[in-house]
Amino acid sequence: MQLRFVGCGDAFGSGGRLNTCFHVSGRATNFLIDCGASALPALKRLEIACDEIDLILITHFHGDHFAGLPFLLLDAQFSRRTRPLTIAGPQGIERRLREVMEALFEHSSKTKQRFELDVVELAPEQSRTFGAVTVTPYPVMHGESGGPFLAYRIEAEGRTLAYSADTEWTETLIPLAHGADLFIAEAYMYEKVVKNHLSLKTLEQHLPNIGAKRLVLTHMSEDMLSRLETLPYMAAEDGMVVVF
Repeated sequence: MQLRFVGCGDAFGSGGRLNTCFHVSGRATNFLIDCGASALPALKRLEIACDEIDLILITHFHGDHFAGLPFLLLDAQFSRRTRPLTIAGPQGIERRLREVMEALFEHSSKTKQRFELDVVELAPEQSRTFGAVTVTPYPVMHGESGGPFLAYRIEAEGRTLAYSADTEWTETLIPLAHGADLFIAEAYMYEKVVKNHLSLKTLEQHLPNIGAKRLVLTHMSEDMLSRLETLPYMAAEDGMVVVF
């Protein structure tokens, strides 16, 4: 299994990085985690075949994690995609998707798809299986607008991937990522505590209890990006591939 950081930036494009979008692929899996506004051109630049993606997992409804869906769906329609696609995310995802489609491309939400599209709501701590992928959502804390907010523990092909999504520290991150083969964690700030976001110093206090086998930092502000050369952790970069 491999994960490719299609985009790993924050909402402000710090360091010139693209919006959050991760591509995970293996023998029997091909899915995205989040689909920020820049996702479609980034996927095409990396020559990732969009029509082979079976599943898109959305963590929350902020534009840097969600607003790429209308572009991806319209591209699928005009490229005559036939492969079924599932989009899964927090409660309200069907309504939110319809609203963002209409906001960006009027009447697009009413167009009949050429392919089967299934939009699925995920409930916290209730596992769902999509083909070879089992997803367990965990509730996280990222403010009052743009939610509900979910982090994901994903099991596929004998490997476990955990993603914190955007969140301040919450104890649910411990079972989320405990013993995971790969834990992708937001590290928005280095040590300053910013509401609704996670700092590296806060995360470090809990890493022994989390016990993930491998850690990659993502969604970093300029404060974090300026310190990367001094840190002992792997940090995501757009286009970077991690095999796990």
